[in-house]
Amino acid sequence: MTQRLNYAQLSPELFRKMSELAAALNNSVIDVKTRDLVNIRASQLNGCAFCLDMHVKEAKIHGESELRLYHVAIWHESNLFEPRERAALAWTEAVTKLPEGGIPDALFERVRSVLSDKEISDLTFSIMAINAWNRASISFKSVPGSADKLYGLDKAGLK
Repeated sequence: MTQRLNYAQLSPELFRKMSELAAALNNSVIDVKTRDLVNIRASQLNGCAFCLDMHVKEAKIHGESELRLYHVAIWHESNLFEPRERAALAWTEAVTKLPEGGIPDALFERVRSVLSDKEISDLTFSIMAINAWNRASISFKSVPGSADKLYGLDKAGLK
């Protein structure tokens, strides 16, 4: 696969602003392991090979187990995820897919029973960000693994 456009070079100011959002999310109330799961699940749903590759490697660097990484796609059936992670994954799917008629109140209340309002808000911004990155990477055919050295992802030990 050949990348169509290098959007970081063509729109450096906009890329920098998106990168600032990503950096700000590192200081959110959502822990890094949950953010990794959210980024992986949204990237799976959107079919973004570049972001999926990147976030699986980040998760490995952050200490995530391989088995849990394999189970993200089947989290509904897996017993490897805690209630807070399950709520985050459910919210990720709903915000990413945005069903006709919006997100059901029942799902919101289920998520709210496990996460605080601040956590739901920060989580939603994380989901918004990964969906934006997915759309750019898919549109311009970003090549999986092409930025590993730049982002230190070669430390994940995954080839």
